[in-house]
Amino acid sequence: MSEQHVSEPPIDARVWVQGEPVDSYPEWAPEAERGRALRVTVVGEDVLHRRNAEVTEFGTPGLRALVDDMFRTMYVAEGVGLAANQVDVDLRLFVYDCRDDDGVRHVGHVVNPVLETEGTEDEGVTVESEGCLSVPGPHADLARAPRARVTGADVDGRPVTVEGTGYFARCLQHETDHTLGRLYIDRLSARERKKVLKTMNDMKDQVFARRAENAESMDFDG
Repeated sequence: MSEQHVSEPPIDARVWVQGEPVDSYPEWAPEAERGRALRVTVVGEDVLHRRNAEVTEFGTPGLRALVDDMFRTMYVAEGVGLAANQVDVDLRLFVYDCRDDDGVRHVGHVVNPVLETEGTEDEGVTVESEGCLSVPGPHADLARAPRARVTGADVDGRPVTVEGTGYFARCLQHETDHTLGRLYIDRLSARERKKVLKTMNDMKDQVFARRAENAESMDFDG
């Protein structure tokens, strides 16, 4: 999910990593220092439009490297969440570094996520602007449940539970959707989807240029 360019929420010093509170945390997730920035797939590529494969082998060097690469790619692309199919890998996995509406920062990854939400499309939802790194540039208003809970595993196969409200709940829903082959624009009306894709075509070159610049200039060592 792309970062929302709005006024900053109140900044809370609390940080939760893998669903658990920590006393302190660096500016960038440590995985990003080890990873490589990869190309982000774009709407229309097959891997984005099908349910991805379940991860069946945990603790492998390849899976660890994938998480590292995804964190670095997410930061370079100015996102708050990124799924494996967005780096052209057919696996159900996502990473995130996202604040909720109270400014609490949430960082981690979830393998084989299972989503539970509170609220329905008729009641108890919030409508806010949402964007996607695989739909580079535009945002659109979309209804999402205000609370979300995701269960799954970490790279070693240990159980993980992550809960969120507000903008972070939106992130959890957005990223789990990715692993099931669904983009946020698939939830829009046909007219709104067409409008978003037209705007994307007008903006994508500028977005790609900024990502290339970030890949060269961002310092993950500090």
